[in-house]
Amino acid sequence: MNTGNFGDAATIGNMTVCYENRDGNANVKLAQADTLKRAYKVLTDNGTKIRNSRMDAGSYSKEIIETVAQNSEHFYIRAGRSRILTEQIQQIAEWQTIEINFKKYQVASIPFTQFFAEKNYRLVIAREKSDDRQLNLFESEKFKYRCILTGDHEKTEKEVIECYNQRGAREKTFDIQNNEFGWGHLPCSDMNKNTVYLILTAMLKNFYNYIVKNVAKTFRNILPHTRLKRFIFRFIYVAGKWVRRVRENILKLYSNRAYDRLQFR
Repeated sequence: MNTGNFGDAATIGNMTVCYENRDGNANVKLAQADTLKRAYKVLTDNGTKIRNSRMDAGSYSKEIIETVAQNSEHFYIRAGRSRILTEQIQQIAEWQTIEINFKKYQVASIPFTQFFAEKNYRLVIAREKSDDRQLNLFESEKFKYRCILTGDHEKTEKEVIECYNQRGAREKTFDIQNNEFGWGHLPCSDMNKNTVYLILTAMLKNFYNYIVKNVAKTFRNILPHTRLKRFIFRFIYVAGKWVRRVRENILKLYSNRAYDRLQFR
C-alpha cells in the first residue's frame, strides 16, 4: 500500500486539465519530466497548443527544462541560485530600475549556459533591497534576488517578470480545491483511492466553473469567480414547498430570482 500523496497538477486559467499522484515521500523533481510529457501529450492530442508554461523552482532541472521547452512556445521557470550563477550575477555592471505593483526592483538579463551551452536561453534577474542590515563581502547593500529562466527574448525584463507572476494567480485554484472541493482532507490513506477522489473533485470544480459562469449572465449578485459557499447561499438556498394540484405535485418557490431565464450552452 502506498501511503501519503504528493500530486502534480496542470492548470489552464482556473481549470485543472491534468493530474497525477505520487507517493508522499517523493522529491518534487522525481519523474516530473515524465509526468509533464504525458500532460503535454494529452493536451496536444485534444487540440490544445501550449503557448506559455510557467513553473516554480521545483521544475528547475535540465531534464524538466528540456521537456517544457520542447512542448511550449515560451517557458518561464523560477531558477535556483548556485555558486556559478551567483558569480555571474556579481559581474553584472548595469541594472535597470522598474516598478511592479508599486515596488521598486532592479533588473538585468544574462545568457544562461549552466545546463545548455548550446541553447539561446536567457536568465532574467530581479533584485530588491533587503531589510537585513548585515552586508556581505561583495555588495555595499543587501539584496534579495529572484531569477527567471526563459527562452523568450522579445519581452522586456518587466514583461517577463509580470508574465511569470501570473502563475501566482493559479495558486487560488488550489486554495479553492483544498477548501471547497475536498483536497485539504483526503478520505483515504491509500494513494490510488485518493487519486480517483482528487481527479473526480477536480472535474467537479471545472463543472462548477462552467455553471457559475453561465449563472452569472442572469444573476447580478453572482459573478463568474463567485466562491462555492456564496453561490450556494445566493443560488441554491431558497424557500419552497410542494403543492398538490390536479393530482400532481408542483414545486412552488418563494423567490423572485430569474431561474426561468437560465440557459446553459
